[in-house]
Amino acid sequence: MNAPEPAVHPAEPEQRWSDVTATLEPQRRDALVAALTSILPMGALLSRTEQTRPYECDGLSAFRQLPVAVCLPDTEAQVQQVLRICREHDVPVVARGAGTSLSGGSMPHGAGVVLSLARLNSILSIDPVGRTARVQPGVRNLAISEAAAPHNLYYAPDPSSQIACSIGGNIAENSGGVHCLKYGLTVHNVLRIRGLTIEGEIVEFGSAALDAPGLDLMALVIGSEGMLVVVTEALVKLVPKPQLARVVMASFDDVVKAGDAVAAIIGAGIIPAGLEMMDRKATAAVEPFVKAGYDLQAEAILLAESDGTPEEVEEEIARMQQVLRDAGATQLVVSGSEAERLRFWSGRKNAFPAAGRVSPDYYCMDGTIPRKNLGRMLSAIAEMERTYSMRCMNVFHAGDGNLHPLILFDANQPGEWERADRFGADILELCVELGGTVTGEHGVGIEKINSMCVQFSPAERAAFFSVKRAFDPPGLLNPGKAIPTLARCAEYGKMHVHGGRIAFPELPRF
Repeated sequence: MNAPEPAVHPAEPEQRWSDVTATLEPQRRDALVAALTSILPMGALLSRTEQTRPYECDGLSAFRQLPVAVCLPDTEAQVQQVLRICREHDVPVVARGAGTSLSGGSMPHGAGVVLSLARLNSILSIDPVGRTARVQPGVRNLAISEAAAPHNLYYAPDPSSQIACSIGGNIAENSGGVHCLKYGLTVHNVLRIRGLTIEGEIVEFGSAALDAPGLDLMALVIGSEGMLVVVTEALVKLVPKPQLARVVMASFDDVVKAGDAVAAIIGAGIIPAGLEMMDRKATAAVEPFVKAGYDLQAEAILLAESDGTPEEVEEEIARMQQVLRDAGATQLVVSGSEAERLRFWSGRKNAFPAAGRVSPDYYCMDGTIPRKNLGRMLSAIAEMERTYSMRCMNVFHAGDGNLHPLILFDANQPGEWERADRFGADILELCVELGGTVTGEHGVGIEKINSMCVQFSPAERAAFFSVKRAFDPPGLLNPGKAIPTLARCAEYGKMHVHGGRIAFPELPRF
């Protein structure tokens, strides 16, 4: 009996669609658009260039790419049909929410379809007894809290873009916010997820109960950047509004002292509701914009919030003040009203738009380091400013070591974007060196794909791809993002020696 012929394996999925600038042949393009037109309502498919142009990038506007088409379904059944057609035609699918991603995670694939979930924007139910909300992926983060407010409840994760960002995008990136130190990231506040595979199969993860049977695959899906499933519904936790919340604003004459003060607060056993840090360049940009009441003479300020009962808040505020004084704070101001507390936080949450007022462009980084190294990182960034002849505003989720340096530059000046990109890559590499990671809450997307080569070994990256293949065998969900191929990392290793770091040099920018 003759031995069977060896199976012919197609190219690995990660290799087939790793080039996000790939295009479809006209005949395949026309067939795809015709198939999608047949299952979507009128006005729910955009395929002309002028229609798809608004979707060419997300919050990371440095890289741009037009998709073949943009689908705007308004039901889960339509999402299912879109996915099945894309699988049948073997084309990539990039799920998109509000488009506020800062890593290029929802930038289109040149040979694929953008699947916008913006029209799935219903809050399906609020359960004030169980303290949960069942929502569709297009629901805005802040809208959940607004809907829960009559029940004296709210949704805790509060990224700076919460007025616009959607819960589906929050799940994709495992978003946090200024209160994540006490209340956790998205992964700590989502109980159940319903979604679809690339085959159009409905899958569910998690449970409304305290535990779910089997492996905790929901924690794997949250933060997977749309590479495993397309989320169509989520059950999120709601928490009671605290009776009182107050903020201590602490001024420091040295950024290293401010960084050390963060470690001192946590070391004292205090877990503030929020613990944020801004350097002098950041407060100088924010104050004229928001009028938050910041100390503009300080080299850095910390915002430390306590919430709970009035008695709990009074005790914790007193303890934090003592720790901050011992750490070298030159001035302490405690919010005297709810309006003042909100002003303090408004300044921090408006740091990004404030950067846009003082510089033609800015590049927001997102790395994480152990808290004890905050002072060292700030000193290193100051040295990098001199090396690259660029300014950098620093705003940190200091409590969990999540950094958001804002590199200021002018894309109209030749070479400035490339310098800013190298500056950012150096920051991320130092994060890894200090025992941290290249991303905290913005995701990898296309922005940090080269930096992943620095942090993870070939064996680790191969394991990541094995997980993706288990969920998405053809590799069609958001390909070319987050996980670099072995070939990319080999090429990056060559470029790295010569200072070349641009993730996708062939993409149009700005």
